[in-house]
Amino acid sequence: MNRKFPAVICMVAAALGALSSCSRGNVDAKTNDAPATAVERAPDLNLVSVENPERFPLVTVASRREADQLTANGIVAPDVSRTVPVNALSSGRVVEIRVRLGDDVQKGQLLLTMTSPDMSQAISDHKKFQADEALAKTQFERAQDLFTHGAMAKKDVDVAEDTYNKSRIDTQTAADRIRILGGDLQNPSALIEVRAPVAGTIIEQNTTAAAGVKSLDNSPNLFTIADLSQVWVLCDVYENNLAQVHTGDRAEIELNAYPDRRFEGRVANISKLLDPNTRTAKVRIELSNAKGILRPNMFAVVHFVSQGFQSRAVVPASAVLRLQDRDWVFIKLSENQFRRTEVQAGPAHPDGMQQILTGVRAGDQVVANALQFDREARKD
Repeated sequence: MNRKFPAVICMVAAALGALSSCSRGNVDAKTNDAPATAVERAPDLNLVSVENPERFPLVTVASRREADQLTANGIVAPDVSRTVPVNALSSGRVVEIRVRLGDDVQKGQLLLTMTSPDMSQAISDHKKFQADEALAKTQFERAQDLFTHGAMAKKDVDVAEDTYNKSRIDTQTAADRIRILGGDLQNPSALIEVRAPVAGTIIEQNTTAAAGVKSLDNSPNLFTIADLSQVWVLCDVYENNLAQVHTGDRAEIELNAYPDRRFEGRVANISKLLDPNTRTAKVRIELSNAKGILRPNMFAVVHFVSQGFQSRAVVPASAVLRLQDRDWVFIKLSENQFRRTEVQAGPAHPDGMQQILTGVRAGDQVVANALQFDREARKD
């Protein structure tokens, strides 16, 4: 027994040593781990605290039922159905021009005078056919007289009558050609007078004095006359906004030339085709222009007013801060804390209210004068 006891002691000591070694290993492993990362929160730059908040009056975001509105850019254009081209039906050369681009003209008013070889030929043909007709008439009458006295066969009378009828047709055809070219049978002349087919305004001129004139084949109009008592506004609407525009919707038009006025029209047509490059559809608005103050190619801003209504948030225009092309309001969070919140502003109203599409809800309290609040908050 005594010899075995030291052996047991040695075994216990060895076991304790092994446990101690494992314990040191675990401690060493723990000491090799990376230290914990410290997280620091960045300050909220849109959170504003001010002293004496009573200095800044508050307003409550209201709600209004309003028609959906969409804004697009466009230009004033003539009504195509009221636009008439003026062309020459023969070739020639301009002798005199009586009107200029932009002039108002009446129906039948003389626009220009031109020489025409075609008219000269038509007058010559008419005179020739008149002579042939007179001769054919005389021969036909003589044939009838001879037939009555039995001195001519019936078939010869028929031939004379046929010749006379054909000569009459030739004369009438030559006379019609003179009238079509713009000539006068009572006073035949190689000069052609080009007159206005309708009353209106000359919106295009493609000829000058002494200029050559070609017939209808591949030649531009001499003039274009438009009745501008009613005009169009043409604008491009992106495809993702087309659902907001309907035929018959009311549209309000603003013009750079008349910034203090709004003109009202109606959507008459929405193109069935999209421009593949811009992904837009052409929308046509028709409006009255009885006073003639709307001119073709004027730049226009169109506000489409939908027939449907939705509830929209509105605030005073002074409650919206315009900063770096973005719109902001200051919403009250607590007694002296406010949050600067970005909003999407809609159209402004004549009563000084501003429609807000996103960013606030009805019932929120916002600072009434955002610009003043922003200045004072920067000082604080």
